[in-house]
Amino acid sequence: MKRLLIDLDICSKCGECDMLCSYIQHPGNNGISSLRELAHFSIICRKCDDAPCVAACPWDALELQEYNMMKRYMMRCTSCKSCSRACPFGTIYPETIPFLLSGCDFCIGRAKDDDAPICIESCQCGGIKYGEFEEKIEEKIYRVSENLLVKTSFKWERVEEAPKKR
Repeated sequence: MKRLLIDLDICSKCGECDMLCSYIQHPGNNGISSLRELAHFSIICRKCDDAPCVAACPWDALELQEYNMMKRYMMRCTSCKSCSRACPFGTIYPETIPFLLSGCDFCIGRAKDDDAPICIESCQCGGIKYGEFEEKIEEKIYRVSENLLVKTSFKWERVEEAPKKR
């Protein structure tokens, strides 16, 4: 099965992402923004128990879900970036909190045979690939969803402290 692979290390060096997207529901869409946000919330977010980013949102647009996974409600978010400023670890990047909603449908049903989605062809830095990829933890490739894998040199994992002996 073909999937998208986003290399966050490459994407972080690229700057403003202006790839083309063939998602027909929104002209001018940049679906990679929603994928980058999903990747950051899944892989890089520290999943704080007290979640200062959630508390800072004046519109209740952020919510901690199961396993402290962050979800942003796009229709509530006004892109005030309060969450980005409140994150003590700097893992909510302001550029991944756009006001206008972008979406990615992974070009399911549109990619013909070996044709790559238009985002792959238009990515200037090579940070997104399309192919037969699998999760390979030893190569720092993590599966985020059925259709998306993320490669990054930084993956934060919570380490539970052992109870202190008295």
